[in-house]
Amino acid sequence: MDFQALSTARYSLRKFSPQPVEPEKLTLILEAGRSAPTAHNYQPQRIFVLQSPEALEKADACSGSHFNPPVLLVVSYDPSVSWKRETDGKDHGEIDAAIAAAQMMLQAADLGLGTTYVGMFEPEKLLAAFPEMAGTWPIALLPLGYPAENAHPARLHDQRIPLEEIVSYL
Repeated sequence: MDFQALSTARYSLRKFSPQPVEPEKLTLILEAGRSAPTAHNYQPQRIFVLQSPEALEKADACSGSHFNPPVLLVVSYDPSVSWKRETDGKDHGEIDAAIAAAQMMLQAADLGLGTTYVGMFEPEKLLAAFPEMAGTWPIALLPLGYPAENAHPARLHDQRIPLEEIVSYL
């Protein structure tokens, strides 16, 4: 699929099939996150793959969104590695991790899988539930899997404000 078609067709999937995600597809998605550009190429993004029923249940208890995917990616960054802007100390780790998340979401769509970017979760509770994530800061949960038979884009998916309202030529 060409990029324009992919970016237009991709939507936030909220109904997942129980069909497992093939390991080779998961690897391609993770590679998309690994290859994402980062500030000064510091690569602070850290991705945790949750697949076991126990891990998915623990993560679900930390989130306000419950989609029951077969895989959940926790997208995080390591603040000890991320670049900080010299003029004001702005930490670009969250930006780097968000770019990685976007690339993984697009790669998933290209492979026929769906995702949604979930920001409605409790980072501290998630870190307490998963000591393996110590030293990182989670920015998003990405439920990942195949669309359920009755899955469809949200009602407002196609409604976009005109380009002229979001772009200024200076």
